[in-house]
Amino acid sequence: MSSKSVAITEGLLDELQSTLAHGPVARRVETLRRVTDLFINGAVDFSDEQIALFDDVFQCLIQHIETSAKALLSNRLAPIDTAPPLTVRALAFDDHIEVAAPVLSQSERLDDDTLIETARNKSQAHLSAISKRRVLSGAVTDVLVLRGDDEVIQNTLRNPGAEFSENGFTRLLNRAEGDDDLTTCLGMRPTIPRHLYLRLLAKASATVRARLEAANPQDAANVPDAVQEAIRRARCAPSAITRETAIAHALVKSLFEDGRLDENQVTAFADAGKFDEANAAIAVLANVSISIAENMMVETRAEGVMILAKVSGLSWLTVRAIINMRDQLSGLEPTDLHACKATYERLRPSTAQQVLRFHRMQQTTSPAASA
Repeated sequence: MSSKSVAITEGLLDELQSTLAHGPVARRVETLRRVTDLFINGAVDFSDEQIALFDDVFQCLIQHIETSAKALLSNRLAPIDTAPPLTVRALAFDDHIEVAAPVLSQSERLDDDTLIETARNKSQAHLSAISKRRVLSGAVTDVLVLRGDDEVIQNTLRNPGAEFSENGFTRLLNRAEGDDDLTTCLGMRPTIPRHLYLRLLAKASATVRARLEAANPQDAANVPDAVQEAIRRARCAPSAITRETAIAHALVKSLFEDGRLDENQVTAFADAGKFDEANAAIAVLANVSISIAENMMVETRAEGVMILAKVSGLSWLTVRAIINMRDQLSGLEPTDLHACKATYERLRPSTAQQVLRFHRMQQTTSPAASA
C-alpha cells in the first residue's frame, strides 16, 4: 500500500471512530462506501496484514448500518478473491438473505466448514444460494441434500461443478422416487456410481410403466416389454459407464489375465463395498457379459447373485459377502441370509447353468444387444 493510501486509511479510521460515536446513519453508510471504494481499488496489491486492517474496519461498520447497506457491501465484495475473510464470513451468516446470498453464491473466501455450518443452520434461501456456487464439494452437497427443499436439490443436481459422495447419491436416489424431474436430473450426473445408476433405472421403470398405461390403456399388456427394453438400452449406453467403473473393469480384466482372480479376490471386493469390481469379477468367473451380471446382481431378490455364484463355484461365505454388500449399498431391508443359505445349498449347478443360458438368450435376442 502506498504512503498515500496508508494516510487515507488512517484518516478513515479516525473518521470511523467519530462516525460510530456521533454520526447519523447516512454518514455511516457514506463512510462504508468510501472504505469499500478504497479497498476495491487496491485489493490486488494489498498484503495480508493490510487486508486484516480492512477486515477490522468493515466489521466495525457492518454492526452499525442498515440491511440495505450490508447487502450492497456483500454484492461488491462477493466477486473479490482477496476480500476480507472475517467480513465475508459475517455477511454469509447474516439472517437476511439479501445480505448473505451474494457471498454464499460467489465468494471464494468461504471455506467448506463455513458453508457447511451455514447450510446446517440457516434458511432454505441460504441453502439455495450455496447450491449455485461454481464449485461444491461432496461434504457440502451432503448437507444440501440432507436439508434442502426441492428447489435446493434441483439447483445442486443441475450444477456442473457439484460433487456428490456415495451417501449423497444414495439419499438423492431415495428422494427421487416418484419424482420424474429429479430422477432425470440424477440419471444425467456423469459420476453416479454404477450400482446406484442401475437402481435408479429399476425405480424409474415403474414411473414409465404408469405413464404408458395411463396414456395408452389399450396397449397396457405390452408395457412391461417396452419398459424392459428401455432399461436394457439405457444399461448398455456408453454414457452410463463412469470413468471409475471403466477403471474397475480394467482392473478385473488384468487380474484375470494374470491368473490372480479367484474367490478370495471376489470376497475382498465385496467386503470393501466395491460393486463394480465384484460384479465384473463374478461375470468373468461365470463366463457371462458384465451387463448380464449387472442385471442379475441388482435384482431386488438375491436369486440372481446365487445363480451367478453357483455357476462360478463360489462358496456360501463369498455369496454372503456379496449379498451383504448389496444390502449396504442399496439401503434396502437386510436379506434373510438363513433362507438364502438354505436355497444356495439346494441349488444345483446344472439348474444354475440353465437359468444363466436363459439370461444369455434374452440378451442375444434383444434388439439393444444387436445394436
